Amino acid sequence: MTYTTIKQSALPNFSTKQCGASLLEGIAYLGIAAMVILGAVSLLSGAFSSAQSNRGTEELVSIRTAVKKYYGSASSAYGSDDMTAKLYKAKVFPSTMTFETNKLTNSWGGNVTVNGNTNSFIINYTKVPQDVCLAMVSGASGWTKISAGDLNTVIFPASPDDAQKICASNPVENLAFESL
Repeated sequence: MTYTTIKQSALPNFSTKQCGASLLEGIAYLGIAAMVILGAVSLLSGAFSSAQSNRGTEELVSIRTAVKKYYGSASSAYGSDDMTAKLYKAKVFPSTMTFETNKLTNSWGGNVTVNGNTNSFIINYTKVPQDVCLAMVSGASGWTKISAGDLNTVIFPASPDDAQKICASNPVENLAFESL
């Protein structure tokens, strides 16, 4: 039996330590970090969109409630004019909305108006982002009609198909909510 000797140089040297990371380890680290960041950004944008739609819905309900309270039981007193300035003086609008030079604006930079329609009133929102519009329309209740242009719905909660039709453009230029 013959024994072969292994040269000392052929054996790995475990006594020396590796300094730094290899290129593959660096690429793997960057790839994982990129996936985590993309996931966080996706969740964050979804949360912002959800918060904006909740805010828009809450503003609408707040305005509707305040207008009804302001006019009381005299629903025929709504008239047919723009009531926005009068309602602003009565401090009807939520503090989340801005009122400058006789214009009430929403958080997307669009105008908000409240117009009398004899026995009802209409709250008009402009420049509503499509995803916010879909959430506002599909979750709406207590309105007599919601419309955008020639498209409208009078059945609440609105079906997904009706919401898609009403919120077809991005942004929705004029989203109108009518209430008694």
